[in-house]
Amino acid sequence: MRYDQGIKMDEEGWFSVTPEKIAVRHAVRCGGGVVIDGFTGVGGNAIQFATMCHPVIAIDIDPRKVALAFENAKIYGVEDHIDFIVGDFFQLAPYLKGDVVFLSPPWGGPAYLTQETFTLDLLKPKNGYSLFQVAQSIAPNVIMYLPRNVDLLQVEELSWLSSPPLKVEIEENMLHGRLKSITAYFGDIAFSELSMFEL
Repeated sequence: MRYDQGIKMDEEGWFSVTPEKIAVRHAVRCGGGVVIDGFTGVGGNAIQFATMCHPVIAIDIDPRKVALAFENAKIYGVEDHIDFIVGDFFQLAPYLKGDVVFLSPPWGGPAYLTQETFTLDLLKPKNGYSLFQVAQSIAPNVIMYLPRNVDLLQVEELSWLSSPPLKVEIEENMLHGRLKSITAYFGDIAFSELSMFEL
């Protein structure tokens, strides 16, 4: 992140923004077309999608976060490639269509680490199953960025919610030799069942 160039964060952003190298990886993997970022926060992922020339619709219910995301996008010079929307992802979903939906919903703050296994019902503002079904109504491909202690069997189960079941790839994101997070790719952007991305 270009902190020395004026990147702006709120308190939640400091612990919830996707590390830039992981966000770049998401952008490279998403293929082409329109990306809908359902919980954009301060814009870390939306900026990387736009940097890779993907048109992006960046949504967040918090107007302060959207304002920060816009300012951060200006620092990267990609603000013209992102449509920023203040709104509720679930209320907007019936009006959205895209090629990829990116979901990095709130994990409940740093307390997620106190869970031995993070289950999909702990995601906010709705459980992971509901999130995934809404995303499927918008786009044929879904990327979910999840805690490192997420229940992987539940993540795999998400692929069975569609008919026929979607391909799924679960990627372990390693940062400085430690497991940082999990990314699940669903649809044609999935390569294999389990992979690892080391930073």
